[in-house]
Amino acid sequence: MDIRRLLTDDLPACVALNNGAVPAVSEADLAKMQTLLDESLLSLVAEQEGEIVGFCVNFGPGASYTSVNYLWFCERYDDFAYLDRIVVSPDARNTGIGTAMYAAVEEHVAGIPWLLCEVNLRPRNDGSLRFHDRIGFVEVGQQETPYGVLVSMLAKDLR
Repeated sequence: MDIRRLLTDDLPACVALNNGAVPAVSEADLAKMQTLLDESLLSLVAEQEGEIVGFCVNFGPGASYTSVNYLWFCERYDDFAYLDRIVVSPDARNTGIGTAMYAAVEEHVAGIPWLLCEVNLRPRNDGSLRFHDRIGFVEVGQQETPYGVLVSMLAKDLR
């Protein structure tokens, strides 16, 4: 497996992965994915045998990203990397790709004190909640979103 920076040419594969993971992540078309990539602090893909099997998009403070979850963190943290979305292909789940992608994010954002994300409580994403607990995230709040999803706001202290 190879983890590398996400390139514009990777976007169609990432859109397909992303939309296959709804409602764990919000739906996105090619234009939205391009905007996420352009605004991101760091975006990565995981490849196996030349096939993209996962990706993630991260934002830092001051992005013009208007996600209510990102804005919630902006109100509470000054210096952070916010993991907006991470998706691993269903066929590649539980093979260590998610753990490797998080480790790569942490390596790339070394010196930033907080890694932040949210996980759905309604609809409930038990697998993701267990995963984030296992790798050191703790709940720092909950938020009811305007689109009817309840999320657990999670933080990992990288200091």
